[in-house]
Amino acid sequence: MNPDWIAVDWGTTRLRAWAMDGRSPVAEAASEDGMGRLTRDGFAPALHGLLEALAPGTSVPVIACGMVGARQGWVEAPYRQVPCTPVGGPLTRAGDGGSVHIVPGLRQDRPAADVMRGEETQIAGFLGLNPGFDGTICLPGTHTKWAQISAGEVVSFQTAMTGELFGALRDHTVLSHTLDDADDEAAFAEAVSDGMSRPEALAQRLFALRARHLLEGTAAGSGARASGLLIGAELAHARPYWLGMPVAVVGERGLAARYAAALRAQGAAPMVTRADACTLAGLGAARKILKEAS
Repeated sequence: MNPDWIAVDWGTTRLRAWAMDGRSPVAEAASEDGMGRLTRDGFAPALHGLLEALAPGTSVPVIACGMVGARQGWVEAPYRQVPCTPVGGPLTRAGDGGSVHIVPGLRQDRPAADVMRGEETQIAGFLGLNPGFDGTICLPGTHTKWAQISAGEVVSFQTAMTGELFGALRDHTVLSHTLDDADDEAAFAEAVSDGMSRPEALAQRLFALRARHLLEGTAAGSGARASGLLIGAELAHARPYWLGMPVAVVGERGLAARYAAALRAQGAAPMVTRADACTLAGLGAARKILKEAS
């Protein structure tokens, strides 16, 4: 196997790499060496170890996106200011002989301060796969992004910590004894509607899940209800982004399906696209920028 280049998605918890032949992945490898478990001098060994398993003896350019370019990452890749294209130069070189190039994130100062790393690459990939798209892209995750797109540029965006809040409720609050893992579509849909109509009651509605468990002896659907309440409150705040707009959801299958279902219940017709396909297409766009600059 002789790949042309290596695509890398380096998040807080995971490191993923693909050996690429042009636009096509020919091999994939992953490890748990995310940014969160590495010191600055640990990034190069973590990448080298993964690449030796993926494409031993290969020396080709590596294009990376995500938290590898954060302030706590391998080397900080400066943010680009919106409005701008989702991916643009210059890419930042890591301290690895110049073969590793990191995609910069995006920043927004007004109307509210915000940043993204990694999602800009998925946005670029989505636009490459869906040329001419104007509207809103929702990228569900630990920190869900809502990005307004016009004429191929990210005009504005906002972030909701919905995924992280759900994890904190499940693992570090009294609800850890209550929330189940059942995929209850009816409970989720009802809770989304409740969360949207009464976002100010979110804290009370969440505790009611605990009370129901204690008084009625059942926790059935509680995880789906908590998820629905949180996503419903998020959709209520993000309404200007999706109401009456073309909407795309880019994410991992399960979470993307939940957001798409919540949006459909409000009359939207979201297009759903897998995150991996967009990440690879976006890293391909970054590689093209690098080649044109060299």
